Amino acid sequence: MCGYYGEHNLGDDALLAALLSQLPAGCEPLVTAWDQDQVRQRFGIATVDRRSLVGVVRALGRCDALVLGGGSLLQDATSFQSLIYYAVLILAARAQGKPVGLWGQGLGPLRRRRSRALVRQLLPLVTAASWRDPDSAALAASWGVAGIEGSDPVWGLRPRTWRGRGGPIVVCWRPVSQLQGPSWRPYLQALARVAAAQDRPVLWLPFHSHQDRRLLTDLQTEELLPADLGQRSQLVAAADPEEALELFRSAGLVVAMRLHGLILAALGGAPTAALSYDPKVAAAAAAIGCPCHGLEAPPPPDLADQWLACLDNPADPATVRALHDRAEHHRAVLERLMPLLPPGPGTPPTPT
Repeated sequence: MCGYYGEHNLGDDALLAALLSQLPAGCEPLVTAWDQDQVRQRFGIATVDRRSLVGVVRALGRCDALVLGGGSLLQDATSFQSLIYYAVLILAARAQGKPVGLWGQGLGPLRRRRSRALVRQLLPLVTAASWRDPDSAALAASWGVAGIEGSDPVWGLRPRTWRGRGGPIVVCWRPVSQLQGPSWRPYLQALARVAAAQDRPVLWLPFHSHQDRRLLTDLQTEELLPADLGQRSQLVAAADPEEALELFRSAGLVVAMRLHGLILAALGGAPTAALSYDPKVAAAAAAIGCPCHGLEAPPPPDLADQWLACLDNPADPATVRALHDRAEHHRAVLERLMPLLPPGPGTPPTPT
């Protein structure tokens, strides 16, 4: 099972938790991970170093199937080399006669002509696929590859009951190319105004510990943080998605840039608002029905008013439940692979 696991990113940890929850009985997962100790301790599963392509290909030789699990792995926004990594694994699995599943995937962005050509060649080799959004499903269909459409797999985690009326404001923000230096000020001023209006503390939750943890300190060092907001602000940590869910369900408002921060907040029943640095965040906000501002545009003058209107106004449970149910569609990919695995009566299950 291949993904961006063990990278100290709560969103990818949540994807892995959702994938493991859908794994059919009798399968023994072998998971690609960077921080292998963390993944083994947290999930109790076997791992292989995801940053060693040679090691992953060797490990594939011991497995019965390949699953690309969650996120957008077939893309070249990270780099063309990242796309090549997953292409090599798909080709190696098929060369060994092993089935390949794309579970809860996004497709793209594919900015290079050679990337699009490569993926069009790879998709017919896939045994079963499910997509996390309509655009990905439509792109695959336009290339003649059918697949199941569901919601983002993280929606498959268990929804919680919200208890955060009067609770803190939680922000899941990250460094982004759209916001540099003074361009942060309107968003920080809006956040300061909302917090002051209702006398709420502001908790800064880094979703990706390496990328996000220094953001609050950097904004303070650059003297961009309003003084009152600085006094109300506190950096908090969540060791895993379950801790993040508990924090969200006690929040009066969650303002998220991180896709899975937004989804986990809604699963916690919390009031939500989004700042979108990527279309995937805007799509999730639209599905939830919460306010969303795209960072490619100047901030609206009533941004603080929008957030104030959300405060203590929780997510619609029916909407959250519908998105949760749609995430179950991805289970069909794993079930489709099961009959293709080699039989082994009386023998222990082999890694998948």
